[in-house]
Amino acid sequence: MLELHCHTTHSDGTLTPRELVEAAIAAGVQVLAITDHDTLSGWDEALAAAVGQPLEIVPGLELSTVQHGRSLHVLGFYPDRQKLQAPLQERISGRYRRAQQIVDKLAQLGYPIELPMTPGIAPCRPHIASALVAAGYVTSAREAFDRWLGDDKPAYVEYEKFSAIEGIELLRQCGAVPVWAHPYLFRGGEVEVILPELVQAGLMGIEVFHPHHTPTQCRNLQELCQQYGLLMTGGSDYHGPQPDAKKESQPKLNQLQLSVDLLAPLQQSASQL
Repeated sequence: MLELHCHTTHSDGTLTPRELVEAAIAAGVQVLAITDHDTLSGWDEALAAAVGQPLEIVPGLELSTVQHGRSLHVLGFYPDRQKLQAPLQERISGRYRRAQQIVDKLAQLGYPIELPMTPGIAPCRPHIASALVAAGYVTSAREAFDRWLGDDKPAYVEYEKFSAIEGIELLRQCGAVPVWAHPYLFRGGEVEVILPELVQAGLMGIEVFHPHHTPTQCRNLQELCQQYGLLMTGGSDYHGPQPDAKKESQPKLNQLQLSVDLLAPLQQSASQL
């Protein structure tokens, strides 16, 4: 009944904030976090859509950072919007610069497209994949990633250097509770090795429950939370319906059936920052 990791069209999701709220209510979700990549712009529409509904909106984001040369995502919950807005604008500008470099590489490869530009929305590789499909170069976003956009593919461009340490410190400075998103998807080192570095920087929680975590990995992360005194969160990392993916393999809202009891410690930690 709790979802603390969801995306909308304001980053790389396929549902608008209002549509996500409606889908969450239909799925029986009682607590929904809006955690778009590097932007807070989806909050207002989600909050407005949830007025009078049996759904609590948790304001958040998923910050794109790098650790040991690999992408590492940090969720931030209950940030001070006024403090975080300006620093995030630089992150969004960096996303546009990265997206333009990808588009330039595609043009050099013989596949020119227009960079999708929507004010306030953080451009992501799925947006570029959709543009490639619209241009007729591929038949699906998955094909675009397999041929050009995936990690180590010809048009791939790394994130601009913004370390996980810097990201965690920024979130703490802006009153947000920083949580390591899907640790077992990180490709830059073992979780047990990376975690102390993040804790020292001010990490306050781990996303223990995620569709790509095995039961054994979840138990290991729970033990690490106990060892380091960290919060536990979880969510489906829902991006909305994915036209190119098999229906049975797509994450679903409320599929993890997480208890709303996870929310109170998160709220308490946020109130103490």
